[in-house]
Order: sequence, then C-alpha cells, then structure tokens
Amino acid sequence: MSAKPAVTLDMSGLSCPAPLIGAKKIVDAMETGQSLLLVSNCPGTSDDLFAWSRQTGNEVTVKDRMGEGRTAYLIIRGSGGRAPAPNVTLDLRGVSCPGPILEAKKLLDALQPGQVLLLVSNCPGTPADVDAWVGNTAVELLERIEAEQGIFKFYLRRR
Repeated sequence: MSAKPAVTLDMSGLSCPAPLIGAKKIVDAMETGQSLLLVSNCPGTSDDLFAWSRQTGNEVTVKDRMGEGRTAYLIIRGSGGRAPAPNVTLDLRGVSCPGPILEAKKLLDALQPGQVLLLVSNCPGTPADVDAWVGNTAVELLERIEAEQGIFKFYLRRR
C-alpha cells in the first residue's frame, strides 16, 4: 500500500456530506493501494468516513489533527471486495502489543493451510506489527479494515 498520498483534497469550509462525496469520487477512480489525504473541518466527516469504509473495504485513518478544527484523514483504496469469511475470530480489543500478534500466531499455527483468522485489535501498534509479521512469515494478510476509529480487523490466512 502506498503511504504517500496520490492526491490531497482540502474540503475545509464545506459541510457534510460534501467531504465524503468528494473523497468517494476520487477514491473510486484510484487503484487498490493508492491513497488520498482528505482535509475537513466538518465534525461529521469522521463518522461518515468510517461508516463508508466499513461498506467499501477502504481503509481510513486519522493522519493529523490540524489547527482551526481541521482534521487530515488518510484514505487507502481497498480491494472493494468483501472480506473473506473467517474460520476463527480472535477479538483482542484491550490487549496491548505484542499480545495480539503472539495470540494470533498461536492460533494460526493450529489452523490448516488456507484457513482464515480474523484478528480484531485496538492496540495502536498492531497494524505495524502485522505488516512486519506477514513480511517475514508464511502468513498472508488478505484484508485490513479499520472498522471504527482505532479498531482494526485483520484477515490473515495461513499458507
């Protein structure tokens, strides 16, 4: 996934749902993995974006809280497909790092190749931990979704 935004869209001064509609038009034209940096000062933008991301598989994170009530959101274009049906769900909200990765590894080791684990975590370090983990093991990250602000769902498959 691209960490540097391909496009920056400043929708400051426009009320909801304009920031979401503007972001949607741009993100729909992007390729999977490309990103948009959206700037908005509408207080409803966060709720709009996270609800939209749950439906589309796009990833939304709060990148920066700026002055004058403005917030920058990084939106990464997802595959647009539905997340795979997990064989097992491991909900570790409230568990700090490296706990989510350690528990996910134990569970994935017990699964058959091809089976999918859904890991749910609200530890801020888990996204970076998952990226490092899948880069060095036989675990495949199928989808990462920020279901709500700060709550991540990782669909992991054992190869």
